Amino acid sequence: MRKSKAKKRPLLPDSRFNDQLVTRFVNNLMWSGKKSTAFALFYDAIDIIEEKKQNEEKTSLQVWKDGLSNVMPHVEVRSRRVGGATFQIPMPIRPDRKISMAMKWLITAARKRNEKSMALKLASEILAAEKEEGAAVKKRTDVHKMAEANKAFSHFRF
Repeated sequence: MRKSKAKKRPLLPDSRFNDQLVTRFVNNLMWSGKKSTAFALFYDAIDIIEEKKQNEEKTSLQVWKDGLSNVMPHVEVRSRRVGGATFQIPMPIRPDRKISMAMKWLITAARKRNEKSMALKLASEILAAEKEEGAAVKKRTDVHKMAEANKAFSHFRF
């Protein structure tokens, strides 16, 4: 490689929960650099989850983390040319990529929902993901099915 790999910049934990994962999620949620709006939206969604949740011994942040872990994929398919053909090869995913894919899927699924506000959409999608249902979890199962279907090509792994 010509250039050295870029250093990972440290993320500051958020003010309410003192958690770096929340900041990372809000950074994915943010549009046009409006971080304070994204934080307000996330905290509103967490408050809605606090009201709607069924399990009383879990905090709303724990519900969010459980939903996020339910959306995380374990394998993905990558395209690889062998000879003249392109094969979809199942590959395990790095832990940081698992988290970022789960966050992106959760946010895009929430944006596509039909509810009044984005905070309500996000809260509903998180609650659905915590129960192993919803569009984000369906995306994960589709990726896993694709990897399972192409398991025969796993010997082409690089």
